[in-house]
Amino acid sequence: MIIDYKNITEEKKMNFKGGNGELDTRDYIDAKNKIMMSRLQPGANTGYHKHEMNSEIVYIISGEGYFRYDDTEERFKAGDVHYCPMGHSHALYNDGTEELVYFAIVPEHH
Repeated sequence: MIIDYKNITEEKKMNFKGGNGELDTRDYIDAKNKIMMSRLQPGANTGYHKHEMNSEIVYIISGEGYFRYDDTEERFKAGDVHYCPMGHSHALYNDGTEELVYFAIVPEHH
């Protein structure tokens, strides 16, 4: 199955999960997964949140920034992968000058 993000309407989400700024995302969602192609604008961040019932895998396509992961900060660059296992918390920060483009998968555990 091919997911063609050009055929998925992009949604603008302001202050995502209690963060700051603009997140633009195209999401494919079914009963088992959320598969996202997203752009976080410069200076924006997602809110710090815990993955109680799922995990998240984030592949950085372009841009730079850092994750707040539990009690640490982890810098990333294009090509890096961040993993937030179930039971852990994170937030994504774009402290660069370009938009941050990433691909993320959230497997839903039922």
